Amino acid sequence: MIVPSIDLQGGRAVQLVGGEELAIDAGDPQPWLERFALAGDVAVIDLDGARGEGDNRELARALCDRADVRVGGGIRSYETACSWLDAGARQIILGTAATPELLGRLPRERVLVALDEKGGEVVTHGWRTSSGTQLLERIAQLRSSCAGFLVTFVEREGRLGGTDLERAKATVEAAGDCRVTIAGGVTTAAEIAELDRLGADAQVGMALYRGDLELGDAIAAPLTSDRSDGLWPTVVTDELGTALGLAWSSARSLRRAIAARRGVYESRKRGLWEKGATSGNHQELLRVELDCDRDAVRFVVRQHGNGFCHLDTRTCWGEDRGLARLARRLAARRDAAPDGSNTARLLRDPALLASKLREEAEELGATDADVVHEAADLLYFTLARLAAADASLAHVARELDRRERRVSRRPCRDKESR
Repeated sequence: MIVPSIDLQGGRAVQLVGGEELAIDAGDPQPWLERFALAGDVAVIDLDGARGEGDNRELARALCDRADVRVGGGIRSYETACSWLDAGARQIILGTAATPELLGRLPRERVLVALDEKGGEVVTHGWRTSSGTQLLERIAQLRSSCAGFLVTFVEREGRLGGTDLERAKATVEAAGDCRVTIAGGVTTAAEIAELDRLGADAQVGMALYRGDLELGDAIAAPLTSDRSDGLWPTVVTDELGTALGLAWSSARSLRRAIAARRGVYESRKRGLWEKGATSGNHQELLRVELDCDRDAVRFVVRQHGNGFCHLDTRTCWGEDRGLARLARRLAARRDAAPDGSNTARLLRDPALLASKLREEAEELGATDADVVHEAADLLYFTLARLAAADASLAHVARELDRRERRVSRRPCRDKESR
């Protein structure tokens, strides 16, 4: 799998050759994150923080709020590591600070160790200092204490000359059950496919920024198909994971979908087609995921209009139900609720809505017999509040996911005892 990389220097996305020479100033990292997040995890590396020459901490935190991010650069203490985990980083990347003692205090599944390799040896301090330790030896020392390794082949970094697949293979074998991410020289989709076959991910920067490697080709690289037409079954879901339907993808449809950030598929009869191009029921493509066997795809989309099905229903199995359906109905009525309806009154009278929220919360907290009934009331008014604020259940779900990643917990107390 590909892990796109955003290197931060002076508040901008950059690409360096050999860690020193500025090759690309890509400007604002936010648009790059929006594009790269289609592939899943994005590595955000604070080069200034890594060198002790300032930091890009606030910018990196803002990126954590918007996507699944691996954060590295300048994380040298337990407190700093926890602050990034609390900020919502899916994983943190530790360099020279990755001692068994520090790693033992952190959740193993949330920590990657960065090892920069030159001539078989680990180098430190901006690749300028030899550690005297062989790469595979260092991996053996730390593999029981982390989830994976980010291994950079320094001589190849930023030079677009291809990576070293033999060294990558040896690294994966040494890492055991730790997932390895290889950086340095990865330039082609074929290399990404081979690294995936070996059991490693590919962290890529320069080739993506220069346009030598299409993101769509990089995402599709590990996929295989046993069909004569080479198509991949594609499960289409909304942001909450509800299946909207089944479609088919090809290399060209994936390339088009990712470039346009739309639901674009390959029809077995009609060829390339974009969902909603004529009906208006278009899709914003949020993420592309490959299944464990690399022979099927999931598109996570934000569905607009009536729905995915050609019969104008939300899903190809009919209309959806429950909270998601109610939330969408309330959002649709925000500007079009019939005058005099309870929904219109709630959405147009913030004081009334606030009062009903307090009332229903108190009733839910006080009852034993009608918990389901009272919870339904409170959820209705909560969804109305979200609709009034132009927020969604997907926003709430992402916030809950972010909170789950915290390692620091505040005690749960009532206001009077604080």
